[in-house]
Amino acid sequence: MGFINVSTPPGSPYVRHLQLHRPPVNAFSEEFWQEYGATLDDLASLKEDVRAVVISSALPNIFTAGIDFQGLKSLAPTPTDPARTAHRLHTHIHTFQHAISAPERCPFPVIAAVHGAVLGLGVDLVSACDVRWAAEGAWFAVKEIDLALAADIGTLARLPKAAGNQSLVRELAFTGRAFGAGEAVAAGFVSRVVPNGGKGSAGRDAVVRAALGLAAEIAAKSPVAVAGTKRLLLHARDHSVHDNLEYTAAWNAAMLQTEDLKLAVEAASKRGKNKPKEKAEAGGPSPFRALRGKL
Repeated sequence: MGFINVSTPPGSPYVRHLQLHRPPVNAFSEEFWQEYGATLDDLASLKEDVRAVVISSALPNIFTAGIDFQGLKSLAPTPTDPARTAHRLHTHIHTFQHAISAPERCPFPVIAAVHGAVLGLGVDLVSACDVRWAAEGAWFAVKEIDLALAADIGTLARLPKAAGNQSLVRELAFTGRAFGAGEAVAAGFVSRVVPNGGKGSAGRDAVVRAALGLAAEIAAKSPVAVAGTKRLLLHARDHSVHDNLEYTAAWNAAMLQTEDLKLAVEAASKRGKNKPKEKAEAGGPSPFRALRGKL
C-alpha cells in the first residue's frame, strides 16, 4: 500500500488531490489498482466534505505506463479445468473493472490531469473520469492490442462514447498507435490541452494547477446540484433521451426541494444578473451545507 498520495490543496477545503506514486513509471500492480479503487470509494462515502477530486501523477515525466507486466503472469493458463479457470479470470477482471470504475461511483466530479505518457490501463483510468485535461506534451496509446489482449478494463466501453470519431477509436484500438494531446482534444477525448506546459515537471505542474482551479470552481457550487448533474449525465450516456427525461423528472422532483436552490437564487439576486462571480469565491467558504451521505 501507499501508492496514492491524498492531499487538500491550500485554500480549497472541499477539493482533494490524488497523486499516483509508484516509481519509476506508475505501473499498476494488483495492490496499486486495489488501493486506487478503495481510496476513491472511501472519499465517495463522504466521511469528509469532498466536492471535487483531481487525479494526477506525482512523477515528473509520466502519468502511467499502464499495467505492471509482472501481474500478467498470474493470468497465465493453468492445468486445471477450463471452466474453473474461466470463472477465476472472470472474477479477477470484474474486480479490476470495479476498481478502475470508482470515479463513476463518486457523487462529485473526478478530474484527470495528465502529462507525459498515458498508456494502456492509463486510458482505462482516465476514461472513467468526468473531465480529462492534458498537458500539451501528453500522449496516449491503447497498448493492450500489442500484448495480445482486447482492452477489458473500460477503454472499449467508454472511449467510443467519450470521443466523437468512431473510426478513429477503432483505428487506435486495433493498432495501439500513440496519439497526442492535440489529436485527443480534436476527437473529444480530452476537453482541454493546457498550453505552455511543455514536457516533464513543467507540463505536470501546469495541468495540475489548471485542474485544481477547475475543481475549486466546481466545489463552490451546490453539492446537491453537482451530484445530481453527474448522476443524470451518467444515466443519459447509457439510456435513451426519453428514458433520461423520465429519470430526470423523478430525480428533480425530490432534489428541487433542496435549501440550496433558495440560497443560490438569493446569491444571484445580490450579485446582479450581469455581474460575474468573483473568482475568490471558488476557494472560500461555501454557503451550501455538505452533501454527506444523505442522497
